[in-house]
Amino acid sequence: MCTNNTLQPENNDFHHIPVLLNEVIDGLDIKPDGIYVDGTAGGAGHSSEIAKRLSDKGRLIAIDQDETAIYTATVRLSVFGSRATVIKSNFVNMKKVCNDLGIDKIDGFLLDLGVSSYQLDTPERGFSYNYDAPLSMKMDQSAGLDAYFVVNSYSKEDLCRILTDYGEEKFAYRIADRICREREIRPIETTLGLCDIIKKALPDGGKSQNHNPCMRTFQAIRIEVNHEIDIIPQALTDAVDLLKRGGRGCVITFHSVEDRAVKEGFKNLMGGCICPRNLPVCVCGRKPLIESVTKKPVVPSEEELKINSRSHSAKLRIVEKL
Repeated sequence: MCTNNTLQPENNDFHHIPVLLNEVIDGLDIKPDGIYVDGTAGGAGHSSEIAKRLSDKGRLIAIDQDETAIYTATVRLSVFGSRATVIKSNFVNMKKVCNDLGIDKIDGFLLDLGVSSYQLDTPERGFSYNYDAPLSMKMDQSAGLDAYFVVNSYSKEDLCRILTDYGEEKFAYRIADRICREREIRPIETTLGLCDIIKKALPDGGKSQNHNPCMRTFQAIRIEVNHEIDIIPQALTDAVDLLKRGGRGCVITFHSVEDRAVKEGFKNLMGGCICPRNLPVCVCGRKPLIESVTKKPVVPSEEELKINSRSHSAKLRIVEKL
């Protein structure tokens, strides 16, 4: 168990309700003596339930890049002794983490993508448009890039690109243009300061939209700061490579940009021969690596939606190694 007292937050109230918990546990089809990786440990909600189902011969590797999550997971998983190991890293490094621990194959992995409730509800982290805080949005607080740099240093073209690609914001150009004009007067330093600029850029302050007018912009900047989408293809490739035959992979997404990247990543790993159609026989030798366990993504039940409104956009994709 990895411990580091310097990671202890002033208030260790890491509240995060694990989404689609029962569906994840069923999807992983946990073997008591198996090896499982939770690549996004967070508050250890999913991790704890996985560890509960392991025997002393089983093992859970819990990974997270957030220092507070690492401290919380370490404390909460300590009851499982040597069954659980907590590592500070990004899930894209899952293969290296396992190899460093002498593990070359695993029985299952979980990725619960996106931002946690704790991160959203901690004002000083700068993830939320509901609180005034310095622009940060860093999941790994030791990382160099933050929202302040993106907002105040990116070109108009790059801001427009990330708002379009990562936020699917139809008013991307207007928002990017307004940000660039405002920062010429003074730096944009806070979340609510950015919110005011976004609202000024939108028709009628975005009042006609069905969601908070700042949501898509904040999502886009957060994704850029943490490279959330860029790392998905490699992370899935490495995670599937780690799986034993019959091993399961579960990935939870919360918005269409994320889900599209996961869907395409899995589709690529499900593909077979890529030889030109005019060749009489296959020469590439490529075989499908995984198959989907469910025909459609699993979504929260009505009961879960009543308990946890933040689960409303969640989708769970489950695959099995061939």
